[in-house]
Amino acid sequence: MTPYRLPQGGLIDRSKPVSFSFDGQALQGFAGDSLASALLANGRLLVGRSFKYHRPRGILTAGAAEPNALVTIGRDGRTEPNTRATMQELYEGLEARSQNRWPSLDVDIGSLNSLLSPFLGAGFYYKTFMWPAAFWEKIYEPFIRRAAGLGRATHEADPDAYEKSWAHCDLLVIGAGAAGLAAALAAGRAGARVILADEHAQPGGGLLSETAGIGGKSAPAFAADLLAELAALENVTILPRTNVFGWYDGNVFGAVERVQKHLAHPDAHRPVERLWRIVAKQALLATGAEERPLVFGGNDIPGVMMAGAMRCYLNRYGVAPGRQVAIFTINDSGYALARDLETAGVSQVTIIDSRPEGGIHYAGAARIVRGGVVRDAHGGKALTSITIAAGGKTERLRVDALAMSGGFSPIIHLACHRGGKPHWSDEKSAFMAPSGLQGLSLIGSAAGIDGIAACLEDGAAKGAALAETFGFKAEKPAFGRTAGEIAPMPARPLWTIPGIRGKAFVDYQNDVHRQDLGLAVREGYGHVELAKRYTTTGMATDQGKLSNVNAIALLAEARGVSPAEVGTTTFRPFYTPVSFGALAGPSHGRHFQPVRKSPLHGWAEKHGAVFVETGLWYRSAWFPRDGETDWRESVARETKNVRINAGLCDVSMLGKIEITGKDAAEFLNRVYCNAFLKLPVGKARYGLMLREDGFIYDDGTTSRLAQDRYFMTTTTAYAAGVMNHLEFCAQALWPELDVRLASVTDQWSQMAIAGPKARKILETIVDADLSNAAFPILAAAEVSLFNGQIQGRLFRISFSGELAYELAVPAGYGEAVADAIMEAGRDHGIQPYGVETLAVLRIEKGHVTHNEINGTVTPGDLGFSKMISSAKPDFIGKRMLERKGLNDPQRHQLVGIRPLDPAAIFRTGSHILEKDAAATLENDQGYVTSSCHSPHLGSTIGLALVRRGAERHGEEVLVWNGLRGEFTPGRLCSPVFYDPQNEKLHA
Repeated sequence: MTPYRLPQGGLIDRSKPVSFSFDGQALQGFAGDSLASALLANGRLLVGRSFKYHRPRGILTAGAAEPNALVTIGRDGRTEPNTRATMQELYEGLEARSQNRWPSLDVDIGSLNSLLSPFLGAGFYYKTFMWPAAFWEKIYEPFIRRAAGLGRATHEADPDAYEKSWAHCDLLVIGAGAAGLAAALAAGRAGARVILADEHAQPGGGLLSETAGIGGKSAPAFAADLLAELAALENVTILPRTNVFGWYDGNVFGAVERVQKHLAHPDAHRPVERLWRIVAKQALLATGAEERPLVFGGNDIPGVMMAGAMRCYLNRYGVAPGRQVAIFTINDSGYALARDLETAGVSQVTIIDSRPEGGIHYAGAARIVRGGVVRDAHGGKALTSITIAAGGKTERLRVDALAMSGGFSPIIHLACHRGGKPHWSDEKSAFMAPSGLQGLSLIGSAAGIDGIAACLEDGAAKGAALAETFGFKAEKPAFGRTAGEIAPMPARPLWTIPGIRGKAFVDYQNDVHRQDLGLAVREGYGHVELAKRYTTTGMATDQGKLSNVNAIALLAEARGVSPAEVGTTTFRPFYTPVSFGALAGPSHGRHFQPVRKSPLHGWAEKHGAVFVETGLWYRSAWFPRDGETDWRESVARETKNVRINAGLCDVSMLGKIEITGKDAAEFLNRVYCNAFLKLPVGKARYGLMLREDGFIYDDGTTSRLAQDRYFMTTTTAYAAGVMNHLEFCAQALWPELDVRLASVTDQWSQMAIAGPKARKILETIVDADLSNAAFPILAAAEVSLFNGQIQGRLFRISFSGELAYELAVPAGYGEAVADAIMEAGRDHGIQPYGVETLAVLRIEKGHVTHNEINGTVTPGDLGFSKMISSAKPDFIGKRMLERKGLNDPQRHQLVGIRPLDPAAIFRTGSHILEKDAAATLENDQGYVTSSCHSPHLGSTIGLALVRRGAERHGEEVLVWNGLRGEFTPGRLCSPVFYDPQNEKLHA
């Protein structure tokens, strides 16, 4: 094959030359070229080496299915291996390097593997590396790891930016060929919100390579006119360079837009790739059909190419494939290529048509061999000749390019991503999309429709029909007559060619040839999923786009069944490779875990807060004042002030979940171990959420704001986990319940106002009656503030043991409301307090957090046995909670602990030993879960989980810290150190 640039023609801009390099050699193309077309225009046939045998490989296709022309582009942090040259746009200064070769592409030591090919058949690795066993770790595994993969990833940081975006539309059209453009235009003209996504830089699909006329215009000009009209419609969004890679529940589609991958110097203020989540009411799959290779000897030699790809390079890029061209076809597509080659000035064209009769009447000068096949192609790094068999005779024909067309397979991958299985069509000789799809329809060639005119008609009709379902008045566009098209109608498939001598490849990238599939069947791996793994067919970066149908057909022949009985492997996202950069988006470096700041962060800063990282949140830890030299001084002051006057604490970080629906009460009753079914409207309740194994998962309060509406708070650390847990319960465990969940953590600014003077302060802010009679402990209500200026929610909840409230207001009002409360409480001595003070207050009161709820405790361990509802027929964890081990009296139970000497200290994590026991782990009785200095008790206090703790109050023990060598005599006691009668709570 000696490809060359034609003196004229194509859609490239010949006035703009573009310099690039391949393996260090300086080359030149034009604006509008792909890397593949530019390489061909420069006469470069050899572009890569195969994975296993390191055979010379050339460009086979012109699109996303390319298995051979995988190169590394860029340098340093912008190095990108395994880039398909067929999809990479040419830009000034592009550096491309071949892969999987050493020391060079022309001279590759790995090609010696071809000599060993008789020993490297399918499954050889399962048989070869078994003995001796000692060789595995030292020899076999290191060798296999070095040999694995094609390109090499860089170790340098990627300097570019990536982002993620959501989009919503009425209609998503995937593919901008004839059918896709027609559908988008019909729906767009009607007024529907349309997103048109196409993986290529220039939308238009096969129209850009077509020489037929449509409505009196050339096919490329017709496509350009349709795109111009679509671009002018405000309700239509066109996303070129965008690959829709997955179809997910809720009619959500994943897509990657290559925003700046075609630029030499990306704008630092824009992403190079954007990951889209597109939510569509309906979607149309207009992805077209993939031309299939034919399986003959030497079908991988550089110079052998798909007929459609050869036509694309010829008509779109102005590159002729060679001067002596053969076309091996089973359908009429080969004749369209022959006509275009002759028009471009390639005079020596031979058509080998496997059909003895039929096909179009061809009036060109090409020689036609009917009823013939190509048995073998010959050559090394370039094609030199082919062997033709026809009428019982063979002929050796000198050629430098060979096109092949083995039929067409509709590109239906996305339609199968949600579990649907394709079905075999004998009429089309292809697998068709599953039936009964919801939210996704197929149009054009993807639906098995042949010809430009028919695809335009189908796309226009379905686009208009969907627009009508959206409530728009739609008319089907008219496009005029199509002239000069040779449409490839379905033909009898040709799976096996007799008399082959060379290797006939099925999967080009993984070097799987015809005999490998036969071997798989003979060795018991004839099931399509087993054959895939045994031979590795369909497991490369192209995921079998070219190979799978041929492989299935050959398996079927070997097994003596039809392709329908063999079936396909499972289709999964991603349709094409997606970069880690796109998936990560902005979440890398310092943005890997973005800082979360509450709506009251600015308020806390104004009051001099010292912040601490708690998960992703920045929380105010304490508020130092002048003269305080130690954080403990600040915390002691804040603690005393809350007990004497009042304090304000930011609790916006608590997880907040809205739960609605007529079955919301029943849902909560099953989620919590205590009763929630009869919780009155206007009341809050503390709840314990168990795991399936009976251990406590999380705790929090849930308030009933209306008959069918609840507001749940969770711990800060488990907010996301609880939300996921509830979604699982609603969607998987009890889908019959009418319940809806929404995370509203970021929608509300929530603050705790605690202390004896809390009511007096809030009465100047809240319009409602806050008396004990009107708003008792655990009351919850929606209230107005400042004489009706703001609507909020008020809860009579206390984590401090004091008279306390939690006030939630819309996030945007949080700082202003906190300022107003501080001003209203100025004369009452209100002060801000942070999480360190909150910890002291809760330990004094014996309240637990995840220090105690550590994944190993049950309600009984924490003294909450009475909260477990015996009347409920079921709740999560109920059955496992009845296990003998979870009711063992020897279990660790929550207790309080104080040092015998008030001046002594102990630390969280210290072990509890019996008074006179030796300091060994064998004598361990439990450990301190939380500790602090209590300014009210004048000593260190703590909570601990101790074996049989509930019955050991008053017992002297030894607190042992082995890391620091500390021994502190102490006494076990009730976990409630302050106001055990709850008098302050009910004040």
